[in-house]
Amino acid sequence: MTGESSTLDAALRNLSQAQRVAADWKDGAVLVLAGPGSGKTQVLTCRIGSLLEQGRNESFRVLALTFTNKAADEMKERVTTLVPGLEERALISTFHSFCGQVLRQHGVHAGIASDFAIYSLEEDRRANLKDAIQRCRREGIEVDDDDGRALAVIDRLKSRLIPPDRAESALAKLSNGRQVALLYQAYEDELKRNNALDFNSLIFEAYRLFEKYPAVAARYRRSYPYWLIDEFQDTNDAQYKLLSCMAGDKFRNVFAVADDDQIIYQWNGASFRQIQRLRADLQAQVLQLPTNYRCPPAIVDAANRLVQHNQQRTEAKAPLIAGKSNFLLSSDEQIELRVFDDASLEAEGIAEDIASRGRDYWRGVAVLARTRALLEAVHTALTSRGVPSVLSQRRDDFLSPAMRLLVACMRQVCRPLDKRNVAGLVEAFNRLADAAIDVDEVLADAESTGVSYGAAWLAHAEQCEPVSTATKYLLGIARRILAEANQARSIVEKAVDGLVEDMPKSDEGSADLREDVAVWKAIGRDISRHIGQGAPLDQFLQELQLRSKEPAVPNGAVTLMTVHASKGREFDTVYLIGMAEDQLPSYQSRQKGDDSPEMEEERRNCFVAITRAKERLILSRAIRYRGWVKAPSRFLEEMGVS
Repeated sequence: MTGESSTLDAALRNLSQAQRVAADWKDGAVLVLAGPGSGKTQVLTCRIGSLLEQGRNESFRVLALTFTNKAADEMKERVTTLVPGLEERALISTFHSFCGQVLRQHGVHAGIASDFAIYSLEEDRRANLKDAIQRCRREGIEVDDDDGRALAVIDRLKSRLIPPDRAESALAKLSNGRQVALLYQAYEDELKRNNALDFNSLIFEAYRLFEKYPAVAARYRRSYPYWLIDEFQDTNDAQYKLLSCMAGDKFRNVFAVADDDQIIYQWNGASFRQIQRLRADLQAQVLQLPTNYRCPPAIVDAANRLVQHNQQRTEAKAPLIAGKSNFLLSSDEQIELRVFDDASLEAEGIAEDIASRGRDYWRGVAVLARTRALLEAVHTALTSRGVPSVLSQRRDDFLSPAMRLLVACMRQVCRPLDKRNVAGLVEAFNRLADAAIDVDEVLADAESTGVSYGAAWLAHAEQCEPVSTATKYLLGIARRILAEANQARSIVEKAVDGLVEDMPKSDEGSADLREDVAVWKAIGRDISRHIGQGAPLDQFLQELQLRSKEPAVPNGAVTLMTVHASKGREFDTVYLIGMAEDQLPSYQSRQKGDDSPEMEEERRNCFVAITRAKERLILSRAIRYRGWVKAPSRFLEEMGVS
């Protein structure tokens, strides 16, 4: 046994029999139904490691797709530990990141330049649509002003893989369907002029590439003869069709891990039907991993009682089995229910309970709710008691103008003709230096003198007076980035520490910058592990663009998050608040009916929330919310909690 394989061998020996059967799967399609806490990540990574180890002298690669960068990074790290030296033969990525790589490598066939920008920020997408509307009017094409809903409709069309030329018929039931279709076409034309794709375009354009050029899809089948899909239940129609188009008629080596009891992204197109389609289209065999190694028995029993009320589940789905033996609390202590007179007393009561238990307790605590509004009240109550807490929320951009400036400079050297990025560069510098540089003047100067947009901006910035020492330092970094494009990432990595050295810690802007620098370093480490330290700058920037800039929760702080955000996480103690009708389940699901798909999804939301708990689950409800009396959540009775 080699040193390289000993870690893998030990990991395989630690698998249960059911897990080992899944990890040892070789050829053919399989659907692994893996309940919460069942060790699915270990199964996935052991299977990747086994394939690579057994094919050590071969050249094939393994493709693994998941839905979050956190999950992809964790899988990559585990594979590196299991089979060091072979991890580069595993492409472990999110769907969107994978499609971005496909388009950078092969998009030229479909008229997509490899240095395209990604518009993931809402402000960029709105600006793109505004420019498209103005261009249409200049060309005599009458279109409506965007009232805030057009982008949402465009997103839905893209998620259904409907291009602009088919949009009008797809929107036939809308009174303004023709107008929205015109806006959609204009929006896409403007993206193309800007050499940009928005977030939903990544999957859409990759699908169209595979459909129009099947030889590209065949190349991926040859290079990656084994595919693993994590959280398959979260795939929407576009993602499923992307996989189908890439697989063609005969490819069957798809290893999909799913749990139909954790479908909570129905609004994004996730559906139980995708699991049924996989089984029918690929004749996939079904394996089950029902043993839960995370939750104590009382929580496992409550989860089983709850979810059995749903109908949209795989036939013969096995109930969860409690596999954890070293739980610390008695069954009466594993689940508790607390009732308060109103929502404010609920928030205060939960905060007081957490505060009274001390610092050692706080680091393992999460407060979950169906909506952010309930969490904000608990956050305030915890703060008033001196309990550190973080209200988790995805952040698509850095907060500080300094980090926005440096990232914009890096983008500029990759995409020197990107006018939208120039606007971001100017805006960041103006905020930083309290300047009033006009982006149109920068663009006009560049075009009249023949210098690059970046050089024109730098000339304007260097003329601004007075400029602080910190701003001069940043301008020096910017100048180096623009002059030494191939060293841009290295320049920023070496310079970020100097940004915060002389700034007072009490300054609000300094706090944002310090937080941003910490996030930059953490993301940089994750990206390096994921794609390698020597990856091209455009690939690094793609990964940076697609990752949340939310800072890590400080050690010892309580985490507050919505149920949707908690998926894939686990905590020693979970407080699930708002267990009342119209809260969880939501008012909207109640309006749809007791047996509606929306009500089933709400039940799955509750299922996901309670199975985050490793030791203790504390449920709470108020009698009144916003002055209205609310009945206890039906899910309490279904769980057998009263």
